[in-house]
Amino acid sequence: MMGLAKGLKHTLQNMSKKKVSYNYPDESIPLPERFRGIQKFYPEKCIVCNQCVNVCPTDCIDLTGKKNPDPDKKGKIIETYNINFEICILCDLCTEVCPTEAIVMTNNFELAEYSRDELFKDLQWLDENDTNVRKEN
Repeated sequence: MMGLAKGLKHTLQNMSKKKVSYNYPDESIPLPERFRGIQKFYPEKCIVCNQCVNVCPTDCIDLTGKKNPDPDKKGKIIETYNINFEICILCDLCTEVCPTEAIVMTNNFELAEYSRDELFKDLQWLDENDTNVRKEN
């Protein structure tokens, strides 16, 4: 009987306190200022230097380029840019090393899929990923 009274007392005390949970799909969750989410890629800025591929600790980035067809311009143009989010650890190293800031981190973290194959994102998807680009970018 004493245990029931203690439990009821605890319940009544906590009913008046502020809720600590969020109604997630309807309310946005407050994120820290330096939160790292999914990457956004700007293909027009990429110079195909492969630094992001070389620095990636999980080898989840695939980048290929071809020689610029315009003889007046030097360098390469991007052909493919893919990230496998199944193994990406969102470490932010690829954005830190990019000399042209072609790849930036966003605050978007919603990447849930029903199939692992859908976690392999290509150049077009990464270019269209404009959701919650961080303020500093």
